[in-house]
Amino acid sequence: MSLRIAIAGKGGTGKTTIAGLLCRSLVARGIKPVLAVDADPNSCLPEKLGLRVEWTIGDLREFMRVKPELKPASLSKSEWLNQLVNEAIVESTGLDMLVMGRQEGPDCYCFVNHLLRDFLDRMGNQYPAVVIDNEAGLEHLSRRTDGSVEVMLVACLPTISGARTAVRIMELVKSLKLKIGHCFLVLNQSNGRIEPAVAAEFQRAGLETLGAIPADPQVAECEAVGRSLAQLAADAPAAAAVDDLVMKLLERRKA
Repeated sequence: MSLRIAIAGKGGTGKTTIAGLLCRSLVARGIKPVLAVDADPNSCLPEKLGLRVEWTIGDLREFMRVKPELKPASLSKSEWLNQLVNEAIVESTGLDMLVMGRQEGPDCYCFVNHLLRDFLDRMGNQYPAVVIDNEAGLEHLSRRTDGSVEVMLVACLPTISGARTAVRIMELVKSLKLKIGHCFLVLNQSNGRIEPAVAAEFQRAGLETLGAIPADPQVAECEAVGRSLAQLAADAPAAAAVDDLVMKLLERRKA
């Protein structure tokens, strides 16, 4: 079974950067191909990984809605849709990408979420690892977009506000009885030090801190010039921190 990692957190916590660094680290360790899934309607993960996406799942939904006559007669609507989604996957060295995107039409956005969840159920285990960058906030959890995941990383800043968001995420996970193997906290823009009041809030969330990712000027430079995080040097502080995080996940998986 593939290692399926979902990243949750509110906007501004750097979860998309963490998702990109996770993909980089997994591929560097020979765990490939990785399927990177951008499940945020405001898609940013392709740019972080230096990939160009022509079609999103949302685009396909609209294409089918406005051009139903293009469906091959030999295929059912469901078969046609599955074919289009498979064709929308962007392939690169060691990494494939699928983007949920935004639905522009009047129909319920739940359908796009269903398409993504169905694809992960059908195809996810064909990849050694799947990294899912979720929508900012908590709504995606209630929609169960990710399906069953082995690991959820809750990304947040080492602040009271960040800790309280982590608490709310865990309350929602428990109330919805989501199929999540393990939940861990990942502190971003952190030197590992946590103020006592913040630590108390994190303790209330019942989350184990898996790692802390420092502010890294090399990451900032990549993002400023549009360079892929996959090209980040192994000795970059953020890359090294995420490498350590991945090692911990793999060790726990073996145990």
